[in-house]
Amino acid sequence: MPLLLLLVVLTVATLCVPVLDRVLGRATGWPLAVVLALLTVPVLAQGPRLWNGAPALEASVSWMPALGVGLTLRMDGLSWLFCVLVLGVGALIMAYSARYFPPGRRTGFYLLMSSFALAMTGLVLADDLVLLFVFWELTTICSFYLIGLSGPTAARPAVRTFLLTALGGLALLAAVVLLWTHTGTTRLSAVLDDLSWTRDTAFTATVAVLVIIAVFTKSAQFPFHYWLPDAMAASTPVSAYLHAAAMVKAGVYLAMRFSPAFADTAVWGTSLLVAGLITALLGAVCALRSHDLKELTAYSTVSQLGFLIAVIGVGTPQALIAAAVHTLAHALFKATLFMVVGVVDHQSGTRDLRELGGLRRVMPITATVSALAALSMAGVPPLLGFVSKENVFEALLHTPTVPWAGPVPAVAAVLAAALTVAYAFRFVYGTFGGRRLRHPGTRTPREGDAFFLAAPAITALAGLVLGVAVPVLNPIAERAAGDATHETAEAHLALWHGLNPALGMSAAALLIGALVAWGLSTTSVAVPLWRLPVRGTAIFDRLHAGVIVLGRRVGDPTRSDAPTRHLAVPLILVIVFAAAVAVRGLDYGTPVGDASRPLDWLVVALVTVSVVTAVAVRSRMAALVLIGLAGFAVAIWFMFLGAIDVALTQLLVEILTVVVAVLVLRRLPAGFHRVRPSRTVVTAVIAIACGTAAGLGAYLLTGRREPSAVSAHLLENAPADTGGTNVVNTILVDYRALDTLGELTVLGVAGLIIIAVLRSMGLSEVGRLRPTVGRDNPVWAADANTVIMRTVARVLIPLLVVWSFYLLARGHNASGGGFIAGLVGGAAFALAYLVAPNASVARIRLTYPAIIAVGVLIAVFTGLLGFVDGSFLRPLHADVPLPWGGHYHFTTALVFDVGVYLAVVGVILTALNQLGLPRPDSAPAPAPAPARRDAATGGTR
Repeated sequence: MPLLLLLVVLTVATLCVPVLDRVLGRATGWPLAVVLALLTVPVLAQGPRLWNGAPALEASVSWMPALGVGLTLRMDGLSWLFCVLVLGVGALIMAYSARYFPPGRRTGFYLLMSSFALAMTGLVLADDLVLLFVFWELTTICSFYLIGLSGPTAARPAVRTFLLTALGGLALLAAVVLLWTHTGTTRLSAVLDDLSWTRDTAFTATVAVLVIIAVFTKSAQFPFHYWLPDAMAASTPVSAYLHAAAMVKAGVYLAMRFSPAFADTAVWGTSLLVAGLITALLGAVCALRSHDLKELTAYSTVSQLGFLIAVIGVGTPQALIAAAVHTLAHALFKATLFMVVGVVDHQSGTRDLRELGGLRRVMPITATVSALAALSMAGVPPLLGFVSKENVFEALLHTPTVPWAGPVPAVAAVLAAALTVAYAFRFVYGTFGGRRLRHPGTRTPREGDAFFLAAPAITALAGLVLGVAVPVLNPIAERAAGDATHETAEAHLALWHGLNPALGMSAAALLIGALVAWGLSTTSVAVPLWRLPVRGTAIFDRLHAGVIVLGRRVGDPTRSDAPTRHLAVPLILVIVFAAAVAVRGLDYGTPVGDASRPLDWLVVALVTVSVVTAVAVRSRMAALVLIGLAGFAVAIWFMFLGAIDVALTQLLVEILTVVVAVLVLRRLPAGFHRVRPSRTVVTAVIAIACGTAAGLGAYLLTGRREPSAVSAHLLENAPADTGGTNVVNTILVDYRALDTLGELTVLGVAGLIIIAVLRSMGLSEVGRLRPTVGRDNPVWAADANTVIMRTVARVLIPLLVVWSFYLLARGHNASGGGFIAGLVGGAAFALAYLVAPNASVARIRLTYPAIIAVGVLIAVFTGLLGFVDGSFLRPLHADVPLPWGGHYHFTTALVFDVGVYLAVVGVILTALNQLGLPRPDSAPAPAPAPARRDAATGGTR
């Protein structure tokens, strides 16, 4: 079975959700359930092959070959078990969702649920550490949005869940990076097969702690247990899938997968065992205190996850067999119970135990399904939960550490299991037993239809059937435990093993639990148990608020529109640097080659005159022109140095900066405001000091070494590697295309921000343009003073457009490229704007946000084409024959440059159209509304 096909089919199904939802609405769950069920079939078919000792199934596609990272998948016994749960239970919950929601479209829900199924499947199959982390984070993101879909009240729980699980993701990322750098590979199977890296005990303990944090946050272990009940703000299908059968199992899977690496690390076994048992007890106590059925089920999930983590911490093959079986049992009975909660809430209008009772008379099938799942959770024979709980007891009793380590965890486990019996009884009896408790506002309950009850009935019956026929799970448990521990594991699963300690522990748990349950039934549903002094969510909110306050305090010094505050830090650092150099008296040697040439001093003089004059003038417009002149001088300097591409970029940026700045200055007073002489003196001293320091730094750090090996390599290899001779451009679009894509995206976002900011501040008058005269023109009195410019523009604008295309096409082999070409094309639009008689005519009616978006999408699409040759953004090359002879070397880097070109032009159009619109105060004021008499006061309003 091609493993990649699983992910491909899930991806296609996810992409089809919007179309399916438009046609089917809530019934979209049915085709998605069919897809997941059909994918489960070939996965199940791989089971016998794996149980008979066949090697794991593998598949790999190159992803980032330069880094040794690939889309590598691997299915062994452990990943097979979790894959079956993700797909099988997912299919049932998708079908359940089709009846749970009221009629209507559910695009977001089904899109995120199918995306989560994809992410979880990829996570358990990933055999690459980087790929594992990517899918791990995708589950976090999907969970965040699925919780948030439930409405405004779910926003805060969604944020809390996201931040906490993202914290675990950062810990996992740190572990991935450490393992990658220490072992030299990202292949997970290779890292776990060769455990030579565990000889460094400090390194091993560090990685173990990081993995523990990831496991605890994802699987809701103490002290991070509170996020799971908090996440019950999500809809019931989300809780049934993510928080019972899938997402929380990611933490369990990670713990089992890394078990062989950390089996001999004390911090691993101790942390998992202690935290797991504390979580089991704490979750059980909180479940008994809960009145909300969904909250009760959530805390019971926390408790059962504590059992799983504790038994994984034991680390023996038998313990991992117990973990594998209990993982399966837990997924079945907990998914059932969550779906039952949804049925009860849907059919009765409430899930408050104080408003329920006696529903067995009107909902007998739901009551039976609920009882089967609750009995399995309580560990009552012949349900699968009984077998799994017995194996957990047996594993904890034989914890391989100090002599007392076995009995203490065993006693704690028995107490937690006894409380499990009590809250399982409370779930069933409080909902379906006793007499019917009526409460105003609840609807008359009735049984759900067959389609609604099918999914919970299947999972409940599966727990019964597998409990009776539990020996069929022996090969599954053996292979899963063997792959988790890298040791031979022999499973002897059965309902009856004779009289042994595990049976006695089960009996004690059932007896104590029955006594607690009897006490509850004879008193009231309100359980007088010890309450924690604080709630986890309250602690989190306080910590979160504290971090926000700290961030505000740190940002207070620069939280101002005054440039002086923002410039203070970099200017002080520059001065400190110069002082440090002067104090130390470092010998930097003499510059390599000529330090300067006569023409350099001409440029220095031009820059100096421009800057000094700009400081002295009172007119904003004059200062802008002088600063632009300094920029032109710098461009000339680049030209002298032979950096033609940099010079062109500087020149074009200066031109467009002046144009855009003029549009901004139209909204400001013509002159600068006056300042005190003392302030002028202080700023002059600071400016001179910083200029001196910067000049000193430039002198000491420039030209003091030979050309670097990197530059020599690029100059020598760029033509062969990229097919281009313009090394500057090949660096931008070939060697570091990912950086350029990031910068391109930032540029596009900046253009959209211009639109958003101006509109939100009421400075944009889109849709209200009118012809303007006088000072409202794009350039004041344009008709009177731009006759020559308009005449020249008729010829110059077409030439600029053609030149921009020429620069775009030749950029790979000569000066040019997408950015420079985009600036030239933008300059053509700027010229067209400047020569227009008024803003209405000047407005360039192009959908510039779409142009920006198209440019970014073209760049991303070019990156995806690189996968043809094995890597994102790898350029593809081809020699295209020309009709007149010879050939043209085509590269997809040219297409990438087209994306850059469009994005740059789009941002320039945005600036021209948004900043060049009439000022809001120039628009005609609306006519005053006629006065109306106020009936209450007798006056007018």
